[in-house]
Amino acid sequence: MSTPQPEHRSGFACFVGRPNAGKSTLTNALVGTKVAITSNRPQTTRHTVRGIVHRPDAQLVLVDTPGLHKPRTLLGQRLNDVVRTTWAEVDAIGFCLPANEKIGPGDRFIAKELAQIRKTPKVAIVTKTDLTPGDALAEQLIAVDQLGRESGIEWAEIVPVSAVSGRQVDLLADLLVPLLPEGPPLYPEGDLTDEPEQVMIAELIREAALEGVRDELPHSIAVVVEEMLPREDRPADRPLLDIHAYLYIERSSQKGIVIGPKGQRLKDVGTKSRRQIEALLGTPVFLDLHVKVAKDWQRDPKQLRRLGF
Repeated sequence: MSTPQPEHRSGFACFVGRPNAGKSTLTNALVGTKVAITSNRPQTTRHTVRGIVHRPDAQLVLVDTPGLHKPRTLLGQRLNDVVRTTWAEVDAIGFCLPANEKIGPGDRFIAKELAQIRKTPKVAIVTKTDLTPGDALAEQLIAVDQLGRESGIEWAEIVPVSAVSGRQVDLLADLLVPLLPEGPPLYPEGDLTDEPEQVMIAELIREAALEGVRDELPHSIAVVVEEMLPREDRPADRPLLDIHAYLYIERSSQKGIVIGPKGQRLKDVGTKSRRQIEALLGTPVFLDLHVKVAKDWQRDPKQLRRLGF
């Protein structure tokens, strides 16, 4: 007698948490490739990047939301609205809490919001366990359990993981899959994200531009890819893709920081992001970067729209 085949499951899960709680790194670890930009600066994710985990028994589509925070600008408010809309539409929610930081008001603020979404199962994910000794980790797991009780959330699971060392990442996928509805795959095998290429390229440039700049800059950079065109007159076996992109900053005083002495910083940003873009697209790229000032763009609805927010 043949054993019945286990049902295939497919659905959406999203990771939420304070800025810099390790959501993007975890998305990349689960998908096994780089689909979300990561930076050691909080608030780098602005788009809902989806990573797709293909398994024989399931397809888990990960939605990576911006970090929920108390907004200070119009951009901040819009990012928070994106998070809440996402929560309402997924099959499971993973709440990321770093193992090496005490639970604080930001986490309680999110837990309170999550408690209002009754039907969706919630998994508490204790991230960055590679940075925490065993006894401190045990204390954090107890604190997370307590946070659930205080805020009226019944955790489906509490899972400690390290996306950097890969510890328990597969276990997390095993625990998320049963929370998804039964159904066929939602995306073709081989797809790892449904993010448009242009958006991903802009994100890679922005990630390179954020690295090593002074603290006042992280929110002030937006990148727009103006055009991508195959270079004409190239032999078929030696194609070249021309990409023209603008880095927008809010004030002229920031221009020097981004460009650097004798243009060296911008050159480094170009070299670094070009390598990543070539790896993403699998083709040689000529990258043309320009820096423009869009005054106070984070507070101006017209400019936010033009920059894709």
